[in-house]
Amino acid sequence: MFATIAPVVYLLDLITKTIVLRTLENREPLVLIPDLLQLRVIFNSGAAFNIGTGMTIVFTIVASGVVIAILRTARHLRSLPWAITLGLLLGGALGNLTDRIFRYPSGFGRSSPFQGHVVDFIETFPGHFPVWNVADSGVVCGGILAVFLAWRGYQLDGTRDTGQKERRTDG
Repeated sequence: MFATIAPVVYLLDLITKTIVLRTLENREPLVLIPDLLQLRVIFNSGAAFNIGTGMTIVFTIVASGVVIAILRTARHLRSLPWAITLGLLLGGALGNLTDRIFRYPSGFGRSSPFQGHVVDFIETFPGHFPVWNVADSGVVCGGILAVFLAWRGYQLDGTRDTGQKERRTDG
């Protein structure tokens, strides 16, 4: 499941960004549902809510570390819920990392390597919520699932820690 979800999220992210850039870049936002949903291309050098603008290299290093940690952890997976979770996280992290490594303004001689901007294009509640993309969705959904699984005691090896201690009955 992990080996299926990660590439699907990654490819959906790349495909949607390619389509959006070819059809909507340098154009007015495409309003799908007034005051609720529109498509608008932005190039994000920071994180959500414009946090860390100009710190692209830091986000690139962090994302690289996350990808390595997920790949190392995935070798020990025996849990379907954790496989789904880590697949979402890996696909999303790789999608945005690809932008940070290769997307304008970096890569191919345009600027410093590893300082590209992430393409965001889905805008919900325009003006009140950050613009996001498929990779962001994978990271957020995977993060929520990870918190839920950890809270419920699900382990990577497929076991579940209920938090109850064994009682001795021998006296």
